[in-house]
Amino acid sequence: MLTWKDIISFSVNGNPTPDKRVEKTETEWKAQLTPEQFRVTRLKGTESPHSGALCTAHDAGKYNCVCCDTPLFDSTIKFSSGTGWPSFTQPIKENAIKYERDTTYGMVRVEVMCNTCDAHLAYISRWART
Repeated sequence: MLTWKDIISFSVNGNPTPDKRVEKTETEWKAQLTPEQFRVTRLKGTESPHSGALCTAHDAGKYNCVCCDTPLFDSTIKFSSGTGWPSFTQPIKENAIKYERDTTYGMVRVEVMCNTCDAHLAYISRWART
């Protein structure tokens, strides 16, 4: 089970090697994804809170990356965080998710990405909890 200490360590020292890598050009991603998916996953955008279909989904199963279809999370570890975005306590596998330290906008936070294709998933901002 990953802890905050593990996540901070990965974000500073490097992440586990993914099982595979998927790399495409910007043109290829644009052809595959909707404009909103491209904005969020490739341009590090944020969808509006409570706007995504997955926020209220409670079906059993796996949550895969919209870009490369890699399994990222399992429904058994999904919880309601009250943030308006789907929240999970753990990735499906330690090497499914990539964590990078982010200091944009005067904040210290961790960017959460798919470790297979680098799709932006979220930011978490509990840097001080190590």
